[in-house]
Amino acid sequence: MLNDEAKDRLLGRLNEVHQWPSVYMFKFVLEPDTARLTALQALFPPESEVLRRFSSGGKYLSITIKEVMLSADDVVSRYEQVGAIGGVIML
Repeated sequence: MLNDEAKDRLLGRLNEVHQWPSVYMFKFVLEPDTARLTALQALFPPESEVLRRFSSGGKYLSITIKEVMLSADDVVSRYEQVGAIGGVIML
């Protein structure tokens, strides 16, 4: 989970770079695990663009998800939800 300082920095940076609503690209890395992957995908609407790519050795799975987000607060909230899933690295 993000502490208050990291959350404020992220909110500030997101508002500097994006004009809301905006398409936001989330990136995650995880070991391929059906339960973890299902939990991650459940946080995003079905119309989101999802790209999956395995590492060269097949041990890790990279997930890129593009979604229209309405505000920086929505992005941070989504990161907090993903943070509750163990074993997911957020990039």
